[in-house]
Amino acid sequence: MISDSRNTADPSAARRTSAPRSHHFRGSLGRFATGVAIVTFDGATRRHGITVNSFTAVSMDPPLVLVSIARRTRAHDELAGRPFTVNILGAEQRQLALHFAGRPGPEPLWVEGGTAPRLSGVLAWFECTPWAAYPGGDHTLYVGEVADFNYRSGDALAFANSSFTIIPESQLGMENLL
Repeated sequence: MISDSRNTADPSAARRTSAPRSHHFRGSLGRFATGVAIVTFDGATRRHGITVNSFTAVSMDPPLVLVSIARRTRAHDELAGRPFTVNILGAEQRQLALHFAGRPGPEPLWVEGGTAPRLSGVLAWFECTPWAAYPGGDHTLYVGEVADFNYRSGDALAFANSSFTIIPESQLGMENLL
């Protein structure tokens, strides 16, 4: 028999422990190092960029990628059904990550992609057409079919333990193994 250790007799008990537990959950997730990316797209009235660290490949055939976007993000609703680009940042592009995370800096250089706008000089990019969107709690999981992509040499910008870090190029890629 599996027991349920949650206190169901006192509903306020869950509220008292949810904030610290949520904070600890976020901290635990933060121990997993991720790359840093910016999702870019043209909205109804203007161009948008959203800094994310939840990005993954889904399928090779067809080529699909997934980004997880918080529902509270201002541009969240505008992304639905629109082509987008996932821009993977190089180690030198920390300011760009901060710019699209709510700490504006100099206006970035844009490239007019064939499917969606992208950022100039990024480490890699994936232009995508909408494939599907799934609810994921306080996020939406947007899946895109990759229409075009490319990459350049260089170190990658990463995020772990609430800090930016660098993944040296010597640790990247498997192309030569295939």
